[in-house]
Amino acid sequence: MVRWLILLCCFPLLAQETAIRAILKNTEAAWNRGDLAAVAAYYEDSPQTTFIGREVTRGGTQAILERYQRAYPTPEARGTLTFSEIEVRPLADGVALAIGKYTLKRTAAGGGDATGRFTLVLHRTGAGWKIIHDHSSAIN
Repeated sequence: MVRWLILLCCFPLLAQETAIRAILKNTEAAWNRGDLAAVAAYYEDSPQTTFIGREVTRGGTQAILERYQRAYPTPEARGTLTFSEIEVRPLADGVALAIGKYTLKRTAAGGGDATGRFTLVLHRTGAGWKIIHDHSSAIN
């Protein structure tokens, strides 16, 4: 009986982590095929959505898309994206934090390889989990 209670208690957390990890995998795939609109679609389309990198971007999916298009205008500049060292933890009901490392493999002409860390705050919506805050910092 206790085992079933533990499973019932932990299943939502496991499902949450699985869903968020799937978003990150799907983001990698969309990025690597050059579909920045699909990447931006994982962000909440809200004026309160923020992306902090070299600059601060506020707004919904269009603002995020335009930021990515400016920063990564060519396939060479986008390179190949991989995420690693991912950790997901709940913050509140329907709110989670995801942290990890990103790596862009690029040619010298594309800007060279880039690596950094990210922190995402996501919340569950009727359309699934959406990123409401992204803080990504280069470490090289």
